[in-house]
Amino acid sequence: MKQLRLDLKNRALKQIIKYRFNKLFTASSFLLLAVCFVMGGCQANSPEDLKAINNEEERPSLIMKEYDTAISDSGRVKYRFITPLLLQYDKKEDPYIDFPEGLHFLIYDKHSKVEAQVKCKIGRYYSNKKLWELNDDVEAINKDGQVLNTEQLFWDMEKKYLYSDKFVKITSASEVITGTGFESKEDLSDYTIKNPGGSLEIKE
Repeated sequence: MKQLRLDLKNRALKQIIKYRFNKLFTASSFLLLAVCFVMGGCQANSPEDLKAINNEEERPSLIMKEYDTAISDSGRVKYRFITPLLLQYDKKEDPYIDFPEGLHFLIYDKHSKVEAQVKCKIGRYYSNKKLWELNDDVEAINKDGQVLNTEQLFWDMEKKYLYSDKFVKITSASEVITGTGFESKEDLSDYTIKNPGGSLEIKE
C-alpha cells in the first residue's frame, strides 16, 4: 500500500512538472516570436510605410454628421453648437476638430436664455489650446442685438475672449460701425475696434 501511494505521488509530480514545462515552453515560444517580431521591426521604414503613417495622421479619427450638442457647467447649459459635419483629427501634432460645412454656436446666460450666438461657414477648434477659429462669412450677435460681421474670428475659451485682425462691421439699431481689428468678451460685450474706419447713423 505504501509503495502504491508513492507511485501515485510520483506520477502526480511528473504530471505537474510536465504541465509547468509545457506552460514555460509555450510562454517562451511567444517571447521568442515577440523578439523576432521586434527585431524584424527594426528595419528602416519603406516610403510606402511612411506614406501610410502620414495618411493615418491626415485621416479623421471621428466623423459625425448632423451634430447637435450642449455643454454644461455645474448643471447649467452654457454653450450649444450645431454643425452638419464634424471631423476630429486627434493624431495631429496639434490636434483639432474641423467643421468644414459651418457651425452655429449659442451662448446661454444663467437663466438658460440665449445671450449671444455665432455663425460661420467654416470652423476649427484646437483642442490643446481651447481655441476656436471661425472663418468665411462670420456673424455674431450679442444680447443687445448688435451684429458683428467679419471673415475671421478667434475665440479663446480659456480667457473668455474674442478677437480678430480682419475688417469688421458692427450693426446696431442706430448705427453701423466699421474698422479693422476687434476684441471683446465672449458674450460680445465691452468690445473695442482697434482701427475704426467710420460710422454711419441709421435713421428710422
